[in-house]
Amino acid sequence: MAADTNKTRRIGDVEVSAIGLGGMPMSIEGRPDEARSIATIHAALDAGITLIDTADAYHLTATDDGHNETLIAQALASYGGDTSNVLVATKGGHLRPGDGSWTQDGSPQYLAAAAEASLKRLGVEAIGLYQFHRPDPRVPYADSIGAIRDLLDAGKIRMAGISNANPAQIKQAQEILGGRLVSVQNQFSPAFRSSEPELDLCDELGIAFLPWSPLGGITRAGDLGTQHPAFHTLAAELGVSPQRLTLAWMLAKSPHVIPIPGSSRPETIRDSYAAVNLHLTADQVAVLNAA
Repeated sequence: MAADTNKTRRIGDVEVSAIGLGGMPMSIEGRPDEARSIATIHAALDAGITLIDTADAYHLTATDDGHNETLIAQALASYGGDTSNVLVATKGGHLRPGDGSWTQDGSPQYLAAAAEASLKRLGVEAIGLYQFHRPDPRVPYADSIGAIRDLLDAGKIRMAGISNANPAQIKQAQEILGGRLVSVQNQFSPAFRSSEPELDLCDELGIAFLPWSPLGGITRAGDLGTQHPAFHTLAAELGVSPQRLTLAWMLAKSPHVIPIPGSSRPETIRDSYAAVNLHLTADQVAVLNAA
């Protein structure tokens, strides 16, 4: 019997929940206390989420590097149930100096060291999915992806992905990795649709496409319905939140799309995961596509 692609999807050879959990809001500005964050991760696991996305750069100050990775490792260790089927995806190549800014370091030396540090924080023998976080304009893209390939060949990571990439970079990464690129994580939401070409290319290549900030980002997710009337109207007709509708719309666009909404409260991640049970008609999807 075929799997229900509205509930589970594939990243490489791993089956994961069709909705993942983005960990960033639990570790940067405005982050909640540790207890609420761990409760949020546990709620995600209880709901059926088996993909958690993080990065070594998800931290607040210059001295708490990898805060989110450490938090996720703690939450998994303290969870009462089986977590052997949970894929933790992390990223390297982005840095936060501690002043609120984001910088890049895509040098092979940095990526090798960053992956080793992430391995230790996550407490695993090999990182499930390691993604090059963002291209560094000072480093040839091929050199950065070559470092990811070396990590893959060395068994430090089980699967390789990229983030914030354009179609040419996706094709280049796929070539350098010898056909082993399994995912692309780009920004995509009702307000940010310029990554449609990357989504379409991933669909064509059979690669997972992971929309980040699928609800518009930490500060805008709550206003999604007021900013996008078509989503508000249809959500009201269906008796669901505009956020849940948005994620269902993304799932309907392609069987390779796996949204990773960020969350810092148990109730929001439960509502997000419920999108797997919301099946939209072709007409409804067309209306939202045109909105």
